[in-house]
Amino acid sequence: MGRQHTYRTTVRWTGDTGSGYRGYERAHDVLSEGKPTLAASADPAFLGDPTRWNPEEFLLASLSQCHMLTYLSVCARDGVTITAYEDAATGTMEEEAGHSGRFTEVVLRPVVTVADAGMVERARSAHHDAHQQCFIANSVNFPVRHEPTVSVG
Repeated sequence: MGRQHTYRTTVRWTGDTGSGYRGYERAHDVLSEGKPTLAASADPAFLGDPTRWNPEEFLLASLSQCHMLTYLSVCARDGVTITAYEDAATGTMEEEAGHSGRFTEVVLRPVVTVADAGMVERARSAHHDAHQQCFIANSVNFPVRHEPTVSVG
C-alpha cells in the first residue's frame, strides 16, 4: 500500500430563512485551517449567488490545477523549461430528471510556453504523462480531455 494523505475542510452554512426551497440562502463558506476563506454558493442555475464559487467550478478548477501541477513536475524532471502556463478549462454537466445529474466531460486547454524550440515535442507529449499521473483526473468517472497549445517564448 502506498502513502496515504488526508485532507480536511469545513463547509459552513448559516442561511436558514425558514421560507422553503426558493427562499433559503445558498451562500456558504469553505474553510481550511490557516487558509483564506472561500465564498461559495450554488450554481446560479440552482438559485445560487453568481459572485461566489460553486461546487462545479471547484471541480473544474481542481482538475485544471492537478493537471498543471503534475505537468510542471513531469516537465521539470525531463528538463523542459516552462516559462508560462494558462488553462481555459470547460466542463459539461448534464442535469437529469429527478434533480440529479453528472459531469459528462471536462476539456483542459493549456497554453504552454517553453524556453527553447527543442523542448516543444516533449512539452506536448508530457500532457499525456501528466494526465496518467493526475490524482484528481484518476478519481473522476468522466473523460478529461486535453487540447494543449505549445509555443516558444
